[in-house]
Amino acid sequence: MWANDTSLGPCFRPTNITLEERRLIASPWFAASFCAVGLASNLLALSALVGARPGGSSPRSSFLTFLCGLVLTDFLGLLVTGIIVVSQHAILFDWRAVDPRCRLCDFMGVAMVFFGLCPLLLGAAMASERFLGITRPFSRPAAASPRRAWASVALVWAAALALGLLPPLGLGRYSLQYPGSWCFLTLGARPGDVAFALLFALLGGLSVALSFVLNTISVAALCRVYHGRQAAQQRPRDCEVEMMVQLLGIMVVASVCWMPLLVFIAQTVLRTPPAMSASGQLSRATERQLLIYLRVATWNQILDPWVYILFRRAVLRRLHPRLSARPRSLSLRLQLAQGATGPL
Repeated sequence: MWANDTSLGPCFRPTNITLEERRLIASPWFAASFCAVGLASNLLALSALVGARPGGSSPRSSFLTFLCGLVLTDFLGLLVTGIIVVSQHAILFDWRAVDPRCRLCDFMGVAMVFFGLCPLLLGAAMASERFLGITRPFSRPAAASPRRAWASVALVWAAALALGLLPPLGLGRYSLQYPGSWCFLTLGARPGDVAFALLFALLGGLSVALSFVLNTISVAALCRVYHGRQAAQQRPRDCEVEMMVQLLGIMVVASVCWMPLLVFIAQTVLRTPPAMSASGQLSRATERQLLIYLRVATWNQILDPWVYILFRRAVLRRLHPRLSARPRSLSLRLQLAQGATGPL
C-alpha cells in the first residue's frame, strides 16, 4: 500500500491534479458522445448479424456466432465502463469519498481488463476457426456448429474474467489513473504489479500475433485456390472471401488500437529505474501517454462493428462486381481436397 490515508483502500495513488485540470481534460460531452456512437454502432451491427445468421451448422453460421460474441462484448464493454466514466466526467465526484474501500475501482479494473482482452482473444479464436475450416476442412466436422462456437466464446469470456480477477485475489493491483476518472492495472515495480502487467500485455500481444500468422496462412490458401489451374471454373464461395476480409479487418483494427498500449505497458513496468516511485507516483508525461494509448485502444470497440457493417457481401459486390453468386462453383472444401489429391 502507498503512503496515504490508512482509512482509504489501496487503489489511491498520490496525485497532483486540480479540479480545473480535470474539467479541461475530461469533457463529459466528449465521453458521452463517444459512448453513444459506440453503443449505436454495436447495436446496428447486432441487428444486421441477427438478420444475417443462416441456419444449420455451416462455417458461415459458426463465424457469425463468433462475430455476435465479439460485437456483444464490445457493446457491454462500452456500456459498463461508459456509465462510470461519463458519470465521473459529468459530476466530477471525489472518488475517495464515493469509493473509499476501492470496490468500484476494482470492479472497473476487472471490466477494463476483461473487455480489453476479450476482443483480442476472440480475434485469435476466429482466426483459428477459419484456419481449420480452410486448411483442414475434413478434420473438424463438428466445429462448424453454432453451439460449439458459443462454447468457445464462453471459454474466452471465462479466461478473460479469470485474468481480470487476479488483482482482487492478490496478484497485482488496480489503481485510480490520471485524471482520476478510471481505474486500470498498476504500472508499479512491485513483483505482483510487474507480473500482472506483463501477463496482460503478453497475452494480448500473443493473441494479435497468432491472428496474424493464422490469417496469413488462410489467405495464402484462398489465393492458391483462386489462382490454381481450375480457378476460372472453381472459385471459393463468396462467403469464404467475405469472412476472410472481415477477419483481416478485425485483426488490423485490433493491432492498430491495442498494440501501442500493450507495448507501452511492457516497456513501462520493465523500465530501469522504475517509472513509478515508491510512493506510487508516475511522471505526468507517463500518465498522459497511458491515457492517450487507452483512448486509442477504446476505438477498437467502435470500429469492430463497422468492419462487419462495411465488409458484408452486399458492400463488397459494389466494390468488386466479380463477387457475385456462383451456384455452380465447387465448395472450398472440395477444391482444397482436389488440390491435395491432384487429378486421377
